[in-house]
Amino acid sequence: MTLTSEAGTAAVDTSRHLLAVSDLDRSQIDELLDLTDTFVEVGQRNIPKVPALRGRTVVSLFFEDSTRTRLSFDTAAKRLSADTMSFAVSASSVNKGESVRDTIETIEAMGIDAVIVRHRSSGVPAQIARWTNAAVVNAGDGWHQHPTQALLDAYTARSHLGDLEGRHVAIVGDVKHSRVARSNIEMFVALGARVTLVAPPTLLPPETGAWPIEVTHDIDHVLPSLDVCYLLRMQRERMDEALVPSIREYVARYGLTARRAEKLQDHALIMHPGPMNRGVEIASEVADRPTAVITEQVANGVAVRMAVLFLLLGSGRHRADPEPATDHEPESVTAPEAAT
Repeated sequence: MTLTSEAGTAAVDTSRHLLAVSDLDRSQIDELLDLTDTFVEVGQRNIPKVPALRGRTVVSLFFEDSTRTRLSFDTAAKRLSADTMSFAVSASSVNKGESVRDTIETIEAMGIDAVIVRHRSSGVPAQIARWTNAAVVNAGDGWHQHPTQALLDAYTARSHLGDLEGRHVAIVGDVKHSRVARSNIEMFVALGARVTLVAPPTLLPPETGAWPIEVTHDIDHVLPSLDVCYLLRMQRERMDEALVPSIREYVARYGLTARRAEKLQDHALIMHPGPMNRGVEIASEVADRPTAVITEQVANGVAVRMAVLFLLLGSGRHRADPEPATDHEPESVTAPEAAT
């Protein structure tokens, strides 16, 4: 299932990159989620580091602002002992008119193994994958995809609920402008969940009729049956028109208020990709409930991205495996069995 086609990934060898959730079949998703367990354990060590990607170089190429995703990938690469480079667009030759292709070719000439790309235009990571021999990971492109966010969300939900087969997931809010929504729809459906979109008509994309999901404009109707209530912020930076009458009306009809949260089942998870707008899509006291796993999503993001980088770079898909840890390396930094 592919929800959008504007990225044009058909000519790209998706086995060497992670550009969209649709690059992964069910067995590959399960492999990544299972491997994430290993890297969660690594993160709990006194020295949370393994030598799995020693000698590799990972570049973060963010043409759009980011806090969680950029820092998460950087932390993941360093915990795998990779060298890292961070590309600051605001201080680069892009501001002098340098094209994305020339930027990539310049960075590749320095010797790199993976590029983490975020761009405001859909399809840029797929295009970069055609220009470089390095592995490319899509860290968010326009309204299109954000596959590692979907993986960390699935991992977080699975760690609490177990098998997601038959679980009911509602994605609430600005679906129209959300790459997270598109990626999560594919991910949760692939794992057997039932997905319902909850949003005003103006915040739904026109193609939802072709997706294997349900749609409602009544959040109160679905809350009692949910296992996961996944909230999205309104991405006003991507809007060029007023799509809701007012913030107050949006909160009244779609915000997860304290009163509405009481309708959820005791085990139901409250999730959000961040950054949150407290008091808009989620009440502040709801964000602090024990079943709100928003900070846990952030923590799991590091382990998920470690798993992605390891599978792309540490298993011989690009170059020879890194040298094993030397005999004098302390036990606390020895790679787990699954990552050696």
